[in-house]
Amino acid sequence: MQIETIWIVLAAVLLLVELWAINRVVKSTGKVDNKGVWIVVIVFVPLIGLILWAFAGPKHVEHDPHSPQARQ
Repeated sequence: MQIETIWIVLAAVLLLVELWAINRVVKSTGKVDNKGVWIVVIVFVPLIGLILWAFAGPKHVEHDPHSPQARQ
């Protein structure tokens, strides 16, 4: 595998993880201001932002009452 291909794959994986983290931030309970700050940090400082969010970010996520997990 060429070096360029490895970097492209790593960038794609990082992008997918960022999108997942942003989705979790948006669905989390908390102030809108805090959500905005976390989204900005995750987008503009990708790797460090994700690590910080994993340790200090919002932990509670609102669950959709119509989701399959809520019915169990």
